[in-house]
Amino acid sequence: MSLAYSMTGFARIQGSVAEGVGFTLSLKSVNHRFLDLHMRLPAGCDALEMQLRKLLKEQLRRGHVEVTLQLDRQRQRTLQYDRTAVAAYVDAYRRAAEENSLSGEPDLSSILRMPGVFSSDGEDSELRPEQIEAAVLQEVEPLIASLRSMRAQEGAALVAELDTCMVRIGAVADEVNTLRVDVRASYYERIRTRIAELTEGVSISEERLLSEAAIMAERSDVEEEIVRLKTHVDHFRGLLAAGGELGKKLDFLLQELNRESNTLLSKTSGANTANGLRITELGLELKTVIEKAREQVQNLE
Repeated sequence: MSLAYSMTGFARIQGSVAEGVGFTLSLKSVNHRFLDLHMRLPAGCDALEMQLRKLLKEQLRRGHVEVTLQLDRQRQRTLQYDRTAVAAYVDAYRRAAEENSLSGEPDLSSILRMPGVFSSDGEDSELRPEQIEAAVLQEVEPLIASLRSMRAQEGAALVAELDTCMVRIGAVADEVNTLRVDVRASYYERIRTRIAELTEGVSISEERLLSEAAIMAERSDVEEEIVRLKTHVDHFRGLLAAGGELGKKLDFLLQELNRESNTLLSKTSGANTANGLRITELGLELKTVIEKAREQVQNLE
């Protein structure tokens, strides 16, 4: 059985580019109609971005996915000043003061701000883009696998909730099917009485009267809607069991279920018996359950 995947998930992994330089790569996924990849990478990583897009498109089908790569320089740097440079600046200051008959001593704060005075003994050499690409690509597969694992867990929870919704819709359809016989008989009698009132004084056979009433009562029956509801529920649950890319298929079935529930409510709106009112309550519950299911389906890949 294939798994069903949510479009919601997060994964992060850390690695090393060079001595003293690490990286953090994260994937954050939320709902979207299509696969929408947003890259936040250091400058110069165009080739890496192309590789990441290719790998993600092979593994994911839908979702807004943010890919973030951060470089972390882990080596502690210590600053040192260049004694020769400082001495040269001091000597130049004093000579300039002497030549211009000025008094005063060099200001150390000003000298230490001069170019070339400070250096870092822990400064990293410039990283090349291919170094970053090689290091990151080694960790991408397990990162995507981690994201898919989280999306699979979320997907399993969604499938369980959706299956519960379908079980309830099936139970509602069964109850309506039990109630509809009494409602149809009541509706038939009401129509027959109304036709008789409207045709009073007009010559019309009892057989014709009963036939017209039966036809109108038949049009108000919800048997076909119940059959279609249960068919859609069976199809829906079958897709849940099969797994895979479900979002768009299930959304279409929920539109069909909503259409049938609307028709059911429309046909039974005039039934004022206890059973008729109960069918109206059940029809409204159908709408609520279907809407809840639609919210959940929006999260599925």
